[in-house]
Amino acid sequence: MERAGFASDPGRARGRLVPEDESSFRSCFQRDRDRIIHASAFRRLKHKTQVFVEHEGDSYRTRLTHSIEVAQVARTIAGALGLNPGLTEAVALAHDLGHTPFGHTGEDALHALMQPYGGFDHNAQAIRIVTKLERHYAEFDGCNLTWECLEGIAKHNGPVTGELPWALAECNGGFDLELHTHASAEAQVAALSDDIAYNNHDLLDGLRAGLFTDAEIEELPIVGACYARVDHRYPGLDPYRRRHEALRRVFGVMVADVIDTSGALIAGSNAQTVEDIRMLGYPVIRFSTELWAQLKEIRGFLFERMYRAPSVMDVRAKVGKVVEDLFPIYLGDPKQMPARWHKEIEAAQNEIALARIVSDYIAGMTDRFALQDHARLTGADYSTSI
Repeated sequence: MERAGFASDPGRARGRLVPEDESSFRSCFQRDRDRIIHASAFRRLKHKTQVFVEHEGDSYRTRLTHSIEVAQVARTIAGALGLNPGLTEAVALAHDLGHTPFGHTGEDALHALMQPYGGFDHNAQAIRIVTKLERHYAEFDGCNLTWECLEGIAKHNGPVTGELPWALAECNGGFDLELHTHASAEAQVAALSDDIAYNNHDLLDGLRAGLFTDAEIEELPIVGACYARVDHRYPGLDPYRRRHEALRRVFGVMVADVIDTSGALIAGSNAQTVEDIRMLGYPVIRFSTELWAQLKEIRGFLFERMYRAPSVMDVRAKVGKVVEDLFPIYLGDPKQMPARWHKEIEAAQNEIALARIVSDYIAGMTDRFALQDHARLTGADYSTSI
C-alpha cells in the first residue's frame, strides 16, 4: 500500500542524538528496529514474566514472545492504514524493554523501594536502556535511535504530563521529545497492538493454566460469537483446535475494528502530515466505542480470574519478596554486583545515584537470574516453590 501523507517519512526524520551516516540499504527506522532486536535487553525478555513466571511452563508467553506478537499485529495495522511499518515495528518491539523480572509485580516492588530516589517506571526505563544502558557501540551509549523512535517509546500511551519520571526527564533534557503532544500514528498503533495481543493471548494462557474453561469464556462478548462461528463451520472439531480457531478469530475482530475505526478517524481529522497527527489533541488509533466496551468486560474477567487468581497471587507474593530482599543487599554492599558495574558504583556521588545503579541492575535481571542471585545472597531458594 502507498504511504499516506500523515505517515512518518524516514527521509524527513529528525535525526539521532549522535549524528551518523545512514545506511544505503535500510531506512533509519529499519535500522532502529534492527538495533532493538540486537540489544541485550531485548534478548533478556525471553526469560521475563508476562503473567506466569518464566519457568512455570514452556508454553506460556514470555515478555519476548509477547513483544513479537505485538510487533506482528502492529505491522499489519500499519500496512492497512498506509503508515510506516519500520517505525511501527521498532516501537512495538521496544515498548517492554524496561520491564523488571516478574512483570508488573517486580515493577511495583521496585517502584516502592525506589520512592526515596525518584521511583521506577518501566516506560521511562525503556528510554534509559536505549539511550544509556546498552553499551556496545564505539561512539555512543545506548542504541542512538531516531527522535521518532524515542518519541514513540516515550509517548505511545499518550502525552506525558506533570512530573516526569527521572529517567525520562534525563533523556528529554538532552533531546526534547515534545512530551506534551501525542505521538505519531505509528506509535499509537504499537500501543493498541499491545492491548490486542495481551487480551487475546492471556485468554489462551489462562485456559492452558486451567484458571477457567472454554465454556466460561464463551459467555464473554466477542469470544462467544467466535466459538459459535467455529462450531458452525467445523462441527465436532478437536477441543484444542476449536479453541485456537476461535481465539484467532477474536484476534481478527480486534484488528479489523482498529483498522476501520482509525481509518475513519484519520479521514475525519483532515490530517495531512505526521505533525498534524501529533497536534490533533486526541489519539487517532482507537477501538470503536462498542468494541472498547466489550473489551473492558473481557479485561474485567481476566483481572478477576487470572491476574488475581489465588495461585497467581501466591506466586506474586513470593517473587515480590525476591526484589524486596535484593535491593537493600545491593544498596548496602554494591560490590556484590558484577565487576563491570564497579566503575560506575565508584563514580556514584550520593545515595540517589547509587540506588539508581542498583535499580538499573535489578530491572535488567531475568526471572531465573533474580531467583538464582536471591538464593545465593539469602540462602532462600524460591525457585522450587513457584
